[in-house]
Amino acid sequence: MRKADWDPERYEGGHSFVWQFGGDLLALLAPQPGERILDLGCGTGHLTAKIAAAGATVVGIDPSPAMIGQARQNYPNLTFHLIRAEDFRDPEPFDAVFSNAALHWITDQDAAAETVATVLRPGGRYVLEMGGRGNIKRIDSAVRSQIKNYFPSIGEYAGILERHGLEVTNAMLFDRPTPLEGGEAGLRDWVATFRPDNTRPMNEVEAELRSALFHDGRWVADYRRLRMM
Repeated sequence: MRKADWDPERYEGGHSFVWQFGGDLLALLAPQPGERILDLGCGTGHLTAKIAAAGATVVGIDPSPAMIGQARQNYPNLTFHLIRAEDFRDPEPFDAVFSNAALHWITDQDAAAETVATVLRPGGRYVLEMGGRGNIKRIDSAVRSQIKNYFPSIGEYAGILERHGLEVTNAMLFDRPTPLEGGEAGLRDWVATFRPDNTRPMNEVEAELRSALFHDGRWVADYRRLRMM
């Protein structure tokens, strides 16, 4: 299920880990001057700007009006389009496609993979990271939310990409316990941002999860990430 929309102020103010953890993914992308790169699910544009700083021509796309609005405000000289990944096409091919922490929000994974296969030039590269099998399993078991992300295994997602002619050359599924910002309020802020339809009292959620996910004065989300090239 796709989240209806985002609160950019809450997202930028309390969840900077989303794009900060994307730094080493950018190292795998290794953008080069003169390349044309698509940032699929660009959010508020911080990683898009880092790609541009390497000298590449970058286009950011996102389906959230609020996020694209914030990205345009943050980086008015960059190009951002309000569009779903499933629907995006461009007459000029891209040398690379980059996606960080966005694909697990997409409903039609085959359509998104077809977009990537269509816009990449022959021999182009695709570098992605998303939630993997078992991501936030403890948190999701504790909250009452109808939002269900797509968290695949390596084999499951590789199969989708290969159906669309994309060759997987490197894949990792790994635990990444992620400290949340905000101290004692960190889990409440995370749920308000990523599971806003939760109806369970947060004191009950916190009591259930505290022994496993609260350490040294902060909440640590049970993230698992799937990374592919």
